[in-house]
Amino acid sequence: MKKVHLAFAATLLGATAMAAPAHADVKIGLLAGVSGPIAPMAPPMIDAAQLAVQQVNEQGGILDGQKLVTVVGDSACNPQNATDAATKAVNIEGVIAIVGPYCSGAVLAAANSVTVPAGITMITPSGTSPEISRLDDKDLVYRTVPSDDFQGRALARTLLERGTDRVAVAYLNNDYGKGLAEAFKSEFEERGGEITAFAAHEDGKASYRSDLAELAAGGADTLVIFDYGDGAGLTMLRQALENGFFENFVGGDGMKSDAPIKALGAENLTTFTASSPVGETSQALELFNEVFKAAGGDPDAIFVTTSYDATFLAALAIEKAGGDKTKVAEALRSVSDGRGEVILPGEWRKAKELIAAGTDIDYEGAAGDHDFDERGDVPGAYALFKVEDGAFVVDAEMK
Repeated sequence: MKKVHLAFAATLLGATAMAAPAHADVKIGLLAGVSGPIAPMAPPMIDAAQLAVQQVNEQGGILDGQKLVTVVGDSACNPQNATDAATKAVNIEGVIAIVGPYCSGAVLAAANSVTVPAGITMITPSGTSPEISRLDDKDLVYRTVPSDDFQGRALARTLLERGTDRVAVAYLNNDYGKGLAEAFKSEFEERGGEITAFAAHEDGKASYRSDLAELAAGGADTLVIFDYGDGAGLTMLRQALENGFFENFVGGDGMKSDAPIKALGAENLTTFTASSPVGETSQALELFNEVFKAAGGDPDAIFVTTSYDATFLAALAIEKAGGDKTKVAEALRSVSDGRGEVILPGEWRKAKELIAAGTDIDYEGAAGDHDFDERGDVPGAYALFKVEDGAFVVDAEMK
């Protein structure tokens, strides 16, 4: 297999230039968080998506041998940027489906303003807010990552099981931070835990020392941070360590970033853990890990499995729908509903032949079985990670 194009800048700038003649292209939008608070997470996610596209094109192409092409846009984890990027992808580029955006607020804005009115199916690999489940989306918005309602509650149960029953909670004042924090708080308190302080904070401040002092005033020795490790979450973690406000630190998936390790040093993060979705051990996950690693990707990077699955599923749905955008959502459910012949990551040629023959297929992804419920949500698995030898490693399963 050819090496996946891992030069991120070239991927972004050349995403549309790599296509065959325009009449042969089948386009899907890839609304990534190229800039903004999760920018360092975006390159491996894009690489995973491009791997799925490469496999499609190397195994016969899509529909009548046409090329599948990604149109990359920058949602910047910002509602306005996401709306602009989605508008361009839908109205100018003519995409049939969209993978992304990467952040919850961007998903909500793009869906409400652009994709739902246009009848375009959207699959986000990392938009986790419970608010996405409540969208009036005409059955057009899906995700390959579980809702934060599950993550927040699982994290609460895990901390309590480990003997942490008194915490302070700081959360970023956006759809992601608020949704995760509220799910955590509900479960933690229902099960007897005490939250000594629960406070939102704004992004982009130079100092959070006064916020941290107020959070620490309740006497908890553990601070739970629902933010991004490449943004305000990093600043808050650094200043909490510098000033000795707390002894232990816990983050959600947004905090599982290499940025804190690089900026603060692994030796200073011995009491820091973070929750994150993980692929359930399976043949599909092993197959993806092997191919992605051989192509130069990092299988352990966050959201690479969900990004790959979202893209491969979009291609399968377009194939099943015969390229008719009005039928993509229905097709998406039918290729992953637990019925039919199993399709594993990379098995495009097999899937294409079965679809052509009218045989039902069931995609089993790297991130798990994507049996979408009525809201377009999927079940999933999470783990709690710690920092060891300069990298995140699994510390405990979360249930």
